[in-house]
Amino acid sequence: MDTAPHQGRIWPTVASIPVSAVTDKPPGHLGPVRTEDVAGAVGTGRDTTGGRDTTGGRDTAGGAGAATGVGTAGARPRGARANPADELGFSGDPEQRGDPGDDMLHAQRVWDASLAANRLDAAGVADERQRVATADVTASVSLIVDGRPEDVRASIESVLEHTEAHVLALDLGDVDGAGEVLHELALRHPKRITEWRVAEAPHWRGGSATWGACRAKLLRLDTSEVHVLMETSVVLTGDALTPLVAAVADGAVAAGWHGLERPPDGQEAPGAGLERQLIGAGWHEAGPGRVRALRGDLMAVRRSAAIGALPEDARDGENADLELSMALKGELVVPSDRLPVRRLHEPEAPQE
Repeated sequence: MDTAPHQGRIWPTVASIPVSAVTDKPPGHLGPVRTEDVAGAVGTGRDTTGGRDTTGGRDTAGGAGAATGVGTAGARPRGARANPADELGFSGDPEQRGDPGDDMLHAQRVWDASLAANRLDAAGVADERQRVATADVTASVSLIVDGRPEDVRASIESVLEHTEAHVLALDLGDVDGAGEVLHELALRHPKRITEWRVAEAPHWRGGSATWGACRAKLLRLDTSEVHVLMETSVVLTGDALTPLVAAVADGAVAAGWHGLERPPDGQEAPGAGLERQLIGAGWHEAGPGRVRALRGDLMAVRRSAAIGALPEDARDGENADLELSMALKGELVVPSDRLPVRRLHEPEAPQE
């Protein structure tokens, strides 16, 4: 990605930034979208990171079904004693010796080896499998910069530290000097950060730049297969992107940090922009597994699917992530393993 023409220049408005990228190219390294199970079913137990089957057993080889040796933490061979060597005066310590032909000692050693393999898996083998599986999938993290310069610094630096993703950042009006912080980081990391800066202030700070226009512009400026929406109030404490990208590569249309489920039937009524009105009327946190909607604070989506689904008329972004989620055709998921992410500030309580 050639970043030189963009770094440091200040455009008058978001709309004035030219888009030269091809925005409709097919995803080269992504599997097909799972459309037979459209988002909306919750509680299926699907584990998008290859960690858990529908029965609650752990299958670290990436599939669901019967437990098979290494992927069976906590399971015992049928009929095995907790410590068969103890009956012969041995603790099971590998340094202690007994009859090498004794079946009980052999079973204990096999069990010990299985436990060691489980510990190895817990140490990161499953994560490494995901990294290898997504190595060829291109992903970019998109950020709207609209103030709180220290948050901007912390958020961007966390992406640089814990991932290999490219950062696409759009600054609106250099609010409180946040644009200068972005520019400083872009100069220090020109191969990792592409910045666009505009004089137009954000709509939610009294200006004219809307959330929908900004997100749509970043989406079209991106050339990656997976587009990650992220807020500058969020920081990564580890590689939180690989599980999200892996879920998308595996067939989900989008994957996110937080999922939402719709209100019970009967609470909804038809109407444009409905989802923006419903967040206080029964929508609740959901996941892991398949969910009806995803929060936009950290959300990975197939870029080709997001074009046309993103609500470009959204003004301040409130519940626009719901509209995006409900317009996407395919499976939306929250990974089963807790993602290494934290929020810098607690969200403000809604006004009464």
